[in-house]
Amino acid sequence: MTEPTQPPSVTTGPRDRIFWSLLLFVAVTDFASKRWAERALGLHVPEDVLAPWLRWTLTYNTGAAMNLSLGGASRIIFSLVALGMIVYLFQLYRQTSPASRATPAALALIAAGAFGNLLDRLRHTKGVVDFIDVGTANWRFWTFNVADMGVTTGAILLALLLWREGEHSEKLAASLTQATSPTDDPAS
Repeated sequence: MTEPTQPPSVTTGPRDRIFWSLLLFVAVTDFASKRWAERALGLHVPEDVLAPWLRWTLTYNTGAAMNLSLGGASRIIFSLVALGMIVYLFQLYRQTSPASRATPAALALIAAGAFGNLLDRLRHTKGVVDFIDVGTANWRFWTFNVADMGVTTGAILLALLLWREGEHSEKLAASLTQATSPTDDPAS
């Protein structure tokens, strides 16, 4: 009699723990904070939190970052772009080393933000819920949300990682070039 086959044990490395926990945390925080903003805030009515630096102002953005718009096609095009980016980010995540930490964190932040804003676009035609309003008495930044913070932070982290990797590759190439280049032979 043969023993039942046990499924192989699934061990998760830092890559998986970091990616999935950060993705879930940002996506849930984004979803919950947007629903709170829609229930608690009046549309376009600023509420001071730390005057004048931080206030809550509920707005709906039918465009993309900084209210970039493609007219009536914005909802469909930006939804498709977000969906494509999420698929691509998951592919990048799967290609990272199981021991990797920073790259999965950056990818999770971007993917969670893209997912959060995609969910708003699919949920209703009003647009993406934005409510975090920062600035001074004379100047205000574009209103944004937790998903936007995830995308921005993740993109900056990923850019820094790629820049550092590029520097490392250049140093490695330079040291290899020096090690393999012919030396001047004084005897010739």
